[in-house]
Amino acid sequence: MFNIAICEDEPYMLEELQRKVEKYTIFKQLSASIRTCTSGEELLKERDSFDIILLDMMLPGMNGLEAAKQISPKIPIIFITSYREYAVEAFDFNTVHYLIKLVTEERLFLALNRAVNQTRQKDDQALIFMKNGKTQVIYIRDILYCEVFNHQICIHTALDTYEYSGTLDMLEGKLDKRFFRCHRSFVVNMSCIAGQEKGAAVLTNGERILISRRRQPEFMQKLLNFLKDEVI
Repeated sequence: MFNIAICEDEPYMLEELQRKVEKYTIFKQLSASIRTCTSGEELLKERDSFDIILLDMMLPGMNGLEAAKQISPKIPIIFITSYREYAVEAFDFNTVHYLIKLVTEERLFLALNRAVNQTRQKDDQALIFMKNGKTQVIYIRDILYCEVFNHQICIHTALDTYEYSGTLDMLEGKLDKRFFRCHRSFVVNMSCIAGQEKGAAVLTNGERILISRRRQPEFMQKLLNFLKDEVI
């Protein structure tokens, strides 16, 4: 599932971009959720939930460059604007293309191809570390949850558990938006959650992971957002 945001304040252009993006996803047979917004402030409310962002440069209030500064550098951005003079500044961010209005279908599809390919490569990201003289490789997509115990990090997958010395804070910085720090001792993969009960996350393999009372409201909101994206 690709979560794509289109941020554009001109109604006609917003509708046209949405139509073309929908056509692209059908042509490429991509499972996608397309959300639209009309301001940078609105976009930033859910910035971490998107895989690809189409961003107008001139918006009411916060402009596209100002919004981009607050978006994760891991998220590819396609800038769409009538102004050529901001191109150099735009590429200070994870910009895969800078399109001038009116955007042709051909150029938009090319830009989306680049963004999709970059997003797919993220799913092949791995953690690599040494233990007992051996190199350990764990694909991030395979991780169920991570925990810290007696200054040891334990990474749990469906097939095995890997341990090494480190901190959960350092590990969390290497993970992507699928993961949520639900407790001071646990980081869980939201795509591996089957439900929630009595202060615990229930994983697809039947294990239960503690959710701190302070983080339960945020956990539930993230879980609802994730499930919503999965069924669209």
